[in-house]
Amino acid sequence: MVIVKSQIFKKYPELTFGFSTKIGGDKKEPYCFNMSLSVGDDENKVKANRDLFFKALGLETENVALQRQVHGTNIKIIENGGIFENNDALITNKKGIGLAVSSADCTTIFIFDKQNKVIAGVHSGWRGTSKKILSFTLEKLKKIFKTKPENIIVFIAPSISQKNYEIGSEVAAQFDEKYLQKKRNKFLLDVSAVNYDILLNYGVKKGNIERAQLCSFEEQYLLHSYRRDGKISGRALGVIALK
Repeated sequence: MVIVKSQIFKKYPELTFGFSTKIGGDKKEPYCFNMSLSVGDDENKVKANRDLFFKALGLETENVALQRQVHGTNIKIIENGGIFENNDALITNKKGIGLAVSSADCTTIFIFDKQNKVIAGVHSGWRGTSKKILSFTLEKLKKIFKTKPENIIVFIAPSISQKNYEIGSEVAAQFDEKYLQKKRNKFLLDVSAVNYDILLNYGVKKGNIERAQLCSFEEQYLLHSYRRDGKISGRALGVIALK
């Protein structure tokens, strides 16, 4: 099994983190080591994949919180594992509870308040990014847990890179031109950069943010990509937990 780790989170022994890849469990194409029950893969295989991945992170499956993501701004504060409907961000201060965020190109952001020992997992594709779900999550952390920007540690996980993320003018119109490159009658969008700037503008220190450089579209043998593989693409899970 190959798991993408965060260098910045390794500095905090109280944290567990991992981002799954296509490699694990001796699973074959097209879905490979898939974590989603909604892409057409065999349900028993997916559940076995999840169990294997969570075990590698030191977590029990029943203690992992998963979301039915809807590309919105719903944020849930949780105290236990399970499935949380119509949601794109999870927050907890409970130990031993994994927060899982699904991705196959979308930007996912994992947050740790090192002072108050609170974690969050955010799913932020272009829709969620345009609606500023990350900003709403940061504000909820501030309101509920008194989180301060200077205490926030962040990992922005692997996602599709700008040069491979072509969009139309109707989507481009929702973003500042600094995040866009013109490509004939289309545009290339850097979703990760938008979220990175949201963090900086909020006051998170640059040295406290790690951005993964892996592109989900380009890493054909390592990472799942819906833009690359379409309906036969699997999904990854990024999971953060307090030990």
